[in-house]
Amino acid sequence: MATNEKTQDVDAVETKEWLEALEAILDREGPERAHFIIEQLTDLARRSGSNIPYSPNTAYVNTIPPGLEPPNPGNLELEARIRAYVRWNAMAMVVRANRIDSDDGGSLGGHIASFASLATMIGCGQHHFWHAETEDHGGDLVYFQGHSSPGVYARAFLEGRISEEQLDNFRQEVDGKGLPSYPHPKLLPDFWQFPTVSMGLGPMMAIYQARFLKYLHARGIADTSKRKVWCFCGDGEMDEPESLGAISLAAREKLDNLIFVINCNLQRLDGPVRGNGKIIQELEGDFRGSGWNVIKLIWGSYWDPLLARDKSGALRKIMEETVDGEYQAYKANNGAFVREHFFGKDPRTLEMVSRMSDEEIWRLNRGGHDPNKVYAAFDAAMKTEGQPTVILAKTIKGYGLGQVAQGKNPAHQQKKLDDEAVREFRDRFNIPIPDDKISEIPYFKPSEDSAEMKYLREHREKLGGYYPRRRERAEEKFKVPNLDVFKAILEPTTEGRSISTTQAFVRFLNQLLRDKDLGERVVPILSDESRTFGMEGLFRQIGIYAPEGQKYVPVDKNQVMYYRETANGQLLQEGINEAGALCSWIAAATSYSTNNRIMIPFFIYYSMFGFQRIGDFAWAAGDMQARGFLLGGTAGRTTLNGEGLQHEDGHSHMLSSTIPNCVSYDPTYAHEVAVIMQHGLKRMVEDQENVFYYITLMNENYAHPGLKEGDEEAIIKGMYKLKEGAVGDLRVQLLGSGTILREVEEAQLMLEKDWGVAADVWSCPSFTELRRDGLDCNRENLLNPTATPKVPFVTTQLQNTQGPVIASSDYMKIFADQIREFIPAGRTYRVLGTDGFGRSDFRFKLRNHFEVDRYFVVIAALKALADEGKLPAEKVQEAIAKYGINVNKANPHHA
Repeated sequence: MATNEKTQDVDAVETKEWLEALEAILDREGPERAHFIIEQLTDLARRSGSNIPYSPNTAYVNTIPPGLEPPNPGNLELEARIRAYVRWNAMAMVVRANRIDSDDGGSLGGHIASFASLATMIGCGQHHFWHAETEDHGGDLVYFQGHSSPGVYARAFLEGRISEEQLDNFRQEVDGKGLPSYPHPKLLPDFWQFPTVSMGLGPMMAIYQARFLKYLHARGIADTSKRKVWCFCGDGEMDEPESLGAISLAAREKLDNLIFVINCNLQRLDGPVRGNGKIIQELEGDFRGSGWNVIKLIWGSYWDPLLARDKSGALRKIMEETVDGEYQAYKANNGAFVREHFFGKDPRTLEMVSRMSDEEIWRLNRGGHDPNKVYAAFDAAMKTEGQPTVILAKTIKGYGLGQVAQGKNPAHQQKKLDDEAVREFRDRFNIPIPDDKISEIPYFKPSEDSAEMKYLREHREKLGGYYPRRRERAEEKFKVPNLDVFKAILEPTTEGRSISTTQAFVRFLNQLLRDKDLGERVVPILSDESRTFGMEGLFRQIGIYAPEGQKYVPVDKNQVMYYRETANGQLLQEGINEAGALCSWIAAATSYSTNNRIMIPFFIYYSMFGFQRIGDFAWAAGDMQARGFLLGGTAGRTTLNGEGLQHEDGHSHMLSSTIPNCVSYDPTYAHEVAVIMQHGLKRMVEDQENVFYYITLMNENYAHPGLKEGDEEAIIKGMYKLKEGAVGDLRVQLLGSGTILREVEEAQLMLEKDWGVAADVWSCPSFTELRRDGLDCNRENLLNPTATPKVPFVTTQLQNTQGPVIASSDYMKIFADQIREFIPAGRTYRVLGTDGFGRSDFRFKLRNHFEVDRYFVVIAALKALADEGKLPAEKVQEAIAKYGINVNKANPHHA
C-alpha cells in the first residue's frame, strides 16, 4: 500500500465524529482525560493485533497553544532594551578583539551567532527563573551553551561584575585581565560553574548533576527540593553520543528537577544540522520515546493569527513538509523570498498572506525569539512533575546580524564585522551609538538610575543575586582521621596471608565509612564492578541508591551480602557506564561548590576503561576543580592476565599525567595506599585544595611488609628506599612501582646470588609526581639564576648512591622515563616498560613477553654495568643464556 493510501481518509464523516468526540472530552474534562482515552484506544488496537507503529511525534507547531499561555509578568519593553544592550556588547566584545593586529598574524576567534540565537531565552531565565544561592534556596544550576559565553559576559558587564577592561581582554588571559573563551571554572573561578565545551559534555553532566541533587536530598544531606538544573545545548551538539547517551536515566529516575533547552537554530559549523529533515521532530522522538516531557517552541506570536485562520490545514501541511535546509534559507533572505518559496507552495497559503507586506512576512518570528512564548515554555517546564523536560526551541543562527551572518552557513565562525554591518546591527536593535563612533564599536551601558538598570537589579535581587556565580570553598570544615586510624592497613600482613592493593583500598574505605563525621559524606561509585573489586559487602552495609527503593525480593536475599537497593542508599551503582559514573563522580567531587556540601567520591573501575574512555570528562573535572578519588582497578599491562588486549592498561598513568591538578600514584603495598589516601583526604577535605587523585590498584595477592616509620613523606613525594642492598663493590639502584616492584625485589636477590651485584630497591609510587617536582625545581632555577639551586627530590634520593639506575613498571617505558632528566649527572638510567598491545596469558609469561620481569631487570642491570666498564659484556651474554631469554623474539612493541 502506498503511503498516501495509508493516510487517505476513506470515511470523512466517521472521522469527523471521532474528532468531535475528542473535542468534547477536551472541552468538558480536560487534556489529561483526553490523553487517557487516547492511550486506552492505542492499547486496545495493539492488543487486537494491530502492529501499526504510532509515531512519537506531534504536529510541527507549538506544544502550548496560545489560549493556554500564562501571562508574561515582565515588562516586555524594558526586557527588550536590556536584551538589545547585551546583544550589542556581546557583538562588540568579539569584533573588537578580532580587530587587534597580532604580531603572529593570528586572530583570537570568538563566536557571535550562538548567543544571538539564545539571547531571548537567556534573558528570560535571568529575569524570571534562575535563583542564585541564598539561605532559603540552594540555587539553580545552569549549564550554558559554551559558545554563548560572550552574551553572559555582556550581561555581567551591565551588572557591574565584569569591567570594560575585561571585555577588552576577551580571549586574552595570559596577563590575568582577560575572559576565557568558554565557560571555564578554572580560569574564572568565582563566575563559571560548569565547563560545557567540548560539546556533548554539558548534557550528560547535567543529567547526573540533577540526579545527584536528588541523591543528596534522599540522604538528608541537603534540601534540594527547590532547585532546578538547566542545560542549554545546540541542536548540532546533540549528535555527540554523550548528549543523548543518558536521557533514559533521567526519565527512569523521574528527574523533574532537570530542564534541557535545545537551541534549534538548525545549523552546525559547516551547514544545516538536518538539511533534508527536521531536527526538532527527530529530537522530539528521541526524548518522548525515552519518557521525557517535550515542549516544542517553534513559532512566535506573529504566526498565531495565521494558524488560527488555517481551517484547511494547508499552512500546517507546508510546515510539516518543509525541511530544515529550506527553513534556514528563509531567514537568510527576506520577506519576498519567504512569500514566494514558503507560502507560494500552496495557493491557499499564498492567499492567506496576500494582504501582508513583505516586511510583515519577514517579522513572522520563531518561538525561541518570542519572549511570551519563551516564558510560557519555561513556566510549563518548571511546573512539570515526575518527568524531566526538554524544550525544543526554534531560533535563527546569527539572529540580528543581517546579511553578513543571519542564517548563513559561515555564521558560526563569524567574528569580524565591517563598519556597515555594525551600523546595521545598531539600527536593528536601536542602540544609542552615534555614526561617528561606529568604527570604535564602543560598549554601551545605560546610566545606573535608568529604568533598564533598575529593572535588571530588582529582578536579580528577587532571585537571590546575580548569576552565574561560583562558590570556591565550602563553609563546612572537617577534620580528617589521623593515619593511625588506618593502622590495620599499615601493618605487615600475617605470615601466609596475601591481599591485593584493591583489598587494601576496600579496608580503607570501610574504615572511613565508620567515621562519625565523614562517613556519611563518602560516595562510593561503581560501574557494575562491585564484585570484581570485592565491594559487594557495601550492598547491605550502606545500600544502593534507588529513588523508588527495592520493589522486588533479590535472588540472593538469603546471603549476607545480598543486593540491597534503598531510597536513601549511599552507593551509586551506575551499570556498565563509565562515562555516566564519572559524571556522578564529578557531581559529587564539585559538591563543595554547587551545594556547599563537601562530599568524598570514590569511583573505582577497570583502569583500562578509565582515562582512555572518559578522558574528555576527566579533563572537564580538572577544569571544574573537582576533588575526589579515581581508582583504576586491575591496573597494569600484565596484572589483569586473562582478559587480553582491550582490558590491559599500560598507559593510564600517562593520560592522567596530562591533567595538571590530577595527582597520580601507582602503589605496590597496602601501607602506601593508606598513606597516599589519607594525605589526599587531608588535601581535598581538610585543606580544600583543588586537586583530585588517580590511584591504580591491582588484583594480585601477595604479602605486604608494612610501613616503616619515617617513610610517609617520601611515599607522598613519590620515592623511598624499600630495601637496602648488601655491601659490595658492584652496585645498582633498582626502581619499581605497582606489582612489578615485586619483580624488582626478586631481581635484587638474583643479582646478589648469581652475579655478586648489590642492589638497593626503591619503591616509586609516583613517577608523575617526581617529574612535576623536578620541573618545578628547573623552573625555579631558570628564573632565579643567582639563588641557591633547588634540587629535585629524585636527585636528592639518588645522589649519595652508587651504580646505574634501572626502573621497571607495568606501564609504557615513557612512564618511568619521565624522571630521566633528574637522575644524578653521569649516572646510567635504563627503563623497562610494557609498550605494545596487551594479550592473555599467565602473569609470569606476560611479564617476560613485555621484558619487565626479574630476569630482564637483572639483564638490564648487568648491561648497564658492562656499558660502564665495570663488568665484561660476556657476563651479560651468560645471563641471557642462563635465564633462557629468546633473543630472536619480536620486540613486544610490535608483536
